[in-house]
Amino acid sequence: MTVRPGIAAVAALDDDLRHGMYEYIRRAGRPVTRDEAASSVGISRKLAAFHLDKLVDAGLLSARPADTAGARRVGRRPTVYEPAAQDVCVSIPQRRHDLLAELLVDAALAERPGETAREAGLRVAAERGHALGAAERERSRPGRLGTERALTLAESVLAGCGFEPERSAPTCVRLRSCPFHPVVARAPELVCGLNQALLSGVLAGLAAGTVRAELVPGAGGCCVELRG
Repeated sequence: MTVRPGIAAVAALDDDLRHGMYEYIRRAGRPVTRDEAASSVGISRKLAAFHLDKLVDAGLLSARPADTAGARRVGRRPTVYEPAAQDVCVSIPQRRHDLLAELLVDAALAERPGETAREAGLRVAAERGHALGAAERERSRPGRLGTERALTLAESVLAGCGFEPERSAPTCVRLRSCPFHPVVARAPELVCGLNQALLSGVLAGLAAGTVRAELVPGAGGCCVELRG
């Protein structure tokens, strides 16, 4: 079974020694040696190396040889550790507030003369969806798509976005989760419209002309369904 990176990171921190060293390294603001990490939690250097390697494997820390330029040293350079340059987020079900924020920021930056903020958001969402669909089509090279094959490819794209697609009928895909929940509750018409534009863009990028993204309020999960 494949462990998702976020879950692996949380699991790695479910240990008092690893958590203590990780917090120490984050606060240090500079590369930290194994000896320093070991001293911060009161354990041996050898045991610290074991736990530090676990944090590196989980994507929480990065390790590299120390910069000893200008210093006289014989032998191998010591390893130093720093916080990894990536965010770790775990959400069950999956949420993609980062995607929603990107769409809204891009819309604000790309708003055209005479275009409302809402219109810019819908256009940008459709363009983002088109790029996702086109990338999947380029990857899979499916040729001309029938309805069921188009829905299968769309499911693959939308699963990666956190929509939890479910084939409720041969020519219908329901989306059991909204990746923008609970933000959608603040502006349901806007966010549901962005969802529909995003999914319509995915279908356009896939060249799935026999499938459409329809608003189905009150259906549970996401307010949009894909129908042949």
